[in-house]
Amino acid sequence: MVKTKYIEKGKWRTVEFFWNAKGTAFFKLPPGAQIKVRYGVGWLGKDSQKQTLNGEDYKELSVSGASIAYARMQIKVKASAQVTYELRPEGIGISSPKVPF
Repeated sequence: MVKTKYIEKGKWRTVEFFWNAKGTAFFKLPPGAQIKVRYGVGWLGKDSQKQTLNGEDYKELSVSGASIAYARMQIKVKASAQVTYELRPEGIGISSPKVPF
């Protein structure tokens, strides 16, 4: 499913969260935005799959069901903006979005 959320600039913002679940999301815009998966909470948390969007290529974040930890897909933008991405729950191993955006 394609989703659009308004993201304010500054801090890391959670767009999706997972608890003992799996899924894949694809991001493309805005250029310069950073995306990552954050496992755990607080200072015990760990970042994974950190990437920077270039506005041309799709970037993928995946959370596997093998993780029983709390996981969050997060984004950090340079300027407040609407962010569109495709989320595919249970979608591990998918290499591209279903719908171009």
